[in-house]
Amino acid sequence: MTLDLWAIQQPLRRTLHRARWGMLALAAASVLAACGGGGGDEQGKPLELTILHINDPHSTLESRSKTLKLSAGGSAAVDVAVHARGFPRVTAAISELAAKSPHVLKLHAGDALTGTLYFNRAGADGEADAALMNTVCFDAFTLGNHEFDKGDTGLKNFLDLLRKGTCKTSVLSANVQFGAGSALNPTRSPGYVSPSTVVERDGQQIGIVGLTIAQKTKASSSPDADTTFQDETAAAQREIDALRARNINKIILLSHIGYEYDKQVAARLSGVDVVVGGDSHTLLGPDALRTAGVGTPAGTYPTRITDKDGKPVCVVQAWEYAQVVGELKVSFNAQGEVTQCTGTPHVLIGDGFTLGGKAATDAEKAALKASAAATGVLRITTPSTPATTVLQPFKDRVAVFNKTQVAVVPQELCSRRVPGGVGSVDYGRSSAACNAEGSVSLRGGDIQQLVAQAYLEVANEKYGGADITLQSGGGVRIPLQGTVTAAQVIQVLPFGNMLFRLDITGTEVKGMLEDGLEATFGAGGSTGPYPYTGGLRYDVNTKAAFGSRVGNVEVRNPATGTWGALDPAKTYKLFVLSFNATGGDGYKTLAAVPAARRLDIGVLDADVFQAWIDRQTKDSASGLPVLRKLDGALYSTKSYVKP
Repeated sequence: MTLDLWAIQQPLRRTLHRARWGMLALAAASVLAACGGGGGDEQGKPLELTILHINDPHSTLESRSKTLKLSAGGSAAVDVAVHARGFPRVTAAISELAAKSPHVLKLHAGDALTGTLYFNRAGADGEADAALMNTVCFDAFTLGNHEFDKGDTGLKNFLDLLRKGTCKTSVLSANVQFGAGSALNPTRSPGYVSPSTVVERDGQQIGIVGLTIAQKTKASSSPDADTTFQDETAAAQREIDALRARNINKIILLSHIGYEYDKQVAARLSGVDVVVGGDSHTLLGPDALRTAGVGTPAGTYPTRITDKDGKPVCVVQAWEYAQVVGELKVSFNAQGEVTQCTGTPHVLIGDGFTLGGKAATDAEKAALKASAAATGVLRITTPSTPATTVLQPFKDRVAVFNKTQVAVVPQELCSRRVPGGVGSVDYGRSSAACNAEGSVSLRGGDIQQLVAQAYLEVANEKYGGADITLQSGGGVRIPLQGTVTAAQVIQVLPFGNMLFRLDITGTEVKGMLEDGLEATFGAGGSTGPYPYTGGLRYDVNTKAAFGSRVGNVEVRNPATGTWGALDPAKTYKLFVLSFNATGGDGYKTLAAVPAARRLDIGVLDADVFQAWIDRQTKDSASGLPVLRKLDGALYSTKSYVKP
C-alpha cells in the first residue's frame, strides 16, 4: 500500500503514551483472538473502506433548479440552469458509487427532518423522509437537532416509520439521555437509539459512534424538558473507550455538531479515525466548487487533523439539502490506523441544461457535460427510478395541499417594497386601492411587515426566542386578498430560505439597517433590500449619507408591549433569513457576525409563515384563519423622508 507524506509523518509525532497504548492494545488483541473474541485474526490486516455519506437534507426530496458557471464551447464560462439535488438523485448516486467499491459504509449525519412541505404536509410528520431514507438503507443515522423539533414523541413516531422498512438502520447518539417520561426512554423504547453500533466489513469490525449537538438542540429545538444532552467530547470518549475495550480499532464518529466543532472535539479525543459530520452545512472540496458556481468551500475534502495522541483523523461533511454525496476512501493498516484518506464531494446535477431560458443545443450540451466532468465534483446523476416511485404519492399530497384554502384576507394586505408617495421609486407596485389608502406610502408594504412579525411570534413560540426579525422587502413577492391557498403562501415567500438566529449587538443592529438602506438608496441600489423588521422600529431619511439614514431606533419589549431605545452595547437575538444572514441584499454587517454567534435554525420561511397563519383567529363562516393588517405601531418604518 502506498502511504502519503501525512501518513509517514505520524509515527514521529506520537508520544510514548501512544506507543505504550499500541503495545497494550496488540497484547489485548492477541488474548481476545485466542479466546475467539473481537473479530479474531481478521482484525489484524489492512482494510480499504469507502464511506458514502450525506447530512442535513432537511426534507429536500424534490429536485430544484441551480445556476452554474460552465463552458458551453466558448472561451468564457456562462450561466447555466440545471436541475440538481433531490433524494432520488442521492439514492442513485450512492447506489452507483457503492457498486464500485468492495467495502462500503452508508452514513447519514442527521437533520433529515424539517425544511420543506414534504416534512409536515405530505402525510405524517417525517413519513416521506423515512420512506426515501429507506431507498438507500443507511448503515447508521445520527440524530440531529431538528429530529427533536416535534418533541421526543414526534421523534419516536418518525423512528417508527423508519423501522417499518427492511433496512434496519442503526439510529445513534452517544450524548442524549432521554427523560423518564420520554417516549424514547430505553425502558419504554429499547433499542430505538443507541450510543454506537458495530458493523463488519471484510471480516473486520468498525465502530460507529453517534453525537448530537447539545446546547443548540436544547436551545432551538423541542426535546422533552427532562431529556438532556451530555458534553460532546466526554460522551464520545466514553463510547470510544468502550469500543476499544472490545478490541475494535477502527472507529468513526458520526456527528451532528458542525465542522469547526468537529475539528475541536476530534483533537481532544483518543482513538477516533474518521469524523463524518453535519449541522453546519459546510461545503468542503476543491476551488472548482467556487469557479463552477456551486459555492465557496470552507476547507478541503477530507480535512486532515490529528487527535490528542497525534494520530491522523479524517474529517468530512457533505454540505446541505441533498446536493452532495460525499465519497471518502480510507486506508487502514493492520493496526487499525489510518494511513491515507482521499475523496470527492459529488455535487448531484441533471443534464437538462438551459442557457438564457432556452434548452442547450446538442453541441452546447456536449460541451457543458465535458465542462462539468472537468470540475471533478459535478456528477450528472439520473434520479433513481425506485426512489422516484416512492416519492410520487408524497408529491401528489403536497400538490393537493397547495390547493387547500388556508386563510381569508378581508382587506388587501398591500405589497410595497419601499415607502413613498406618487412618483417614488416603488409606487407602482401597489394596487390602486392600496395607494389610495396612503398607508403604504407612509410605512411600506403590509404583507412585508406581516411576514416580519410572523417570524418574531413563531420564533418566540417554537425556536428558542427572538428579540427582533428582519425581512428584506423584495423577498416578499405578492399581496394577499380574499381566500388564500397554501400555494399562495409559498408565492409570498417563494425562495425557500431557511431561518437563522444571530446574536448581534445594538451597534450591529444599527449597522444592519444602514446596510439595507445603502443597498436600496446608494449608488446602483435597488428596492429589494429595504429592511422590514419585527420588534424594531425607526425613522428613515433617505437623503442622508450612508451611516446616518436611520434614527430613533426602538426595540419592543414583548412582555409589556412598550418601546425603548436601542442599546448599542446590548446583545439582541435576531431571527433572519439565511440569505440575509450570509450577506445577501448587501447586509454586510450580518455576514461578518462570527460563527460562534450564529445558529442555523433550519426551518423554512414559508413554513414559519404558515405556522403563524394557523395560529390566527378563525372566521366564523369559513372556519379559516383571518389575516388582517397589523396595528400601525408595529410597523418598522415610523417616518420616511423620500430621496
